[in-house]
Amino acid sequence: MNEWRLLWLAVSLAAILLCMAIVQIEHRKSKKIMKNLNQMLDDALDGSFTEHRFDESLLSSVECRLNRYLTASTVSTRNLATEKEKIKELLADISHQTKTPIANILLYAQLLEEQELPEESRDCVAALGGQAEKLSFLVTSLMKLSRLETGIFSLRPVPNEIAPMLEALAGQFAPKAAEKNITLRTNPTEAGAVFDYKWTAEALCNLVDNAIKYTPAGGSIQISVKEYDLFCCIDVADNGIGISEGEQAKVFSRFYRSPSVGEQDGVGIGLYLTRQILAGQGGYIKVTSALAGGSVFSVFLPRQG
Repeated sequence: MNEWRLLWLAVSLAAILLCMAIVQIEHRKSKKIMKNLNQMLDDALDGSFTEHRFDESLLSSVECRLNRYLTASTVSTRNLATEKEKIKELLADISHQTKTPIANILLYAQLLEEQELPEESRDCVAALGGQAEKLSFLVTSLMKLSRLETGIFSLRPVPNEIAPMLEALAGQFAPKAAEKNITLRTNPTEAGAVFDYKWTAEALCNLVDNAIKYTPAGGSIQISVKEYDLFCCIDVADNGIGISEGEQAKVFSRFYRSPSVGEQDGVGIGLYLTRQILAGQGGYIKVTSALAGGSVFSVFLPRQG
């Protein structure tokens, strides 16, 4: 009886030891596989991955699949870079090929204006010059927008003071505002934000230009700054014709122009470009307006990157 008991204990102990050995072996296998997978991912991240095994094991299958995936990703990245370069070259060609003809049209229109022409001809020359300027603005805006949307030009927001940008803006548009007897004022500020100076200045130029365009003679435009916890707000307020509530969401669409301003020059891309510029650096824009009650376009720039 004791012999059977001892035999049973021996068999049980052997089974336990065997199970422990199997568990230990499997644990080491799993650890080795995880280590190899981790190394494969590290190699993939730094671009040095290559297949090491060519047998029928699971790890070899994973290596083979990972290699195919990385090869496809590399090809896709290379193709994307090639396509972006083609777009860049195309945009450069379009910009170059259209710049000279438009400049010549403007030049010839100015020369014709200096000639002694019948009244009806002078009206045609004036219309020709106006349409050429409109075409020039449209081509330039589309080039900028295309470069932004395709990533050829990237925004580089950095901490900046807002006052120098607003002072330069006021100086740039003072003559145009004076021509319409419009008062253009900028409130002093010590606020700062994180933004791309060049592109943000262009976005604000679009807003001020629109404010002057749609504010009647004798009106006023006020540029002011407010600071919040996360954003710095630049308001461009006018007492112009205003925008109806139903159109306020549409004015930021590409090529949208209100039927009420059909007689004014414009192509309907300035506000869309402004919104894209601000969105590309973590900001946004909104409008508060009412018909015949003026408009306030509010530009929000992040205070921290």
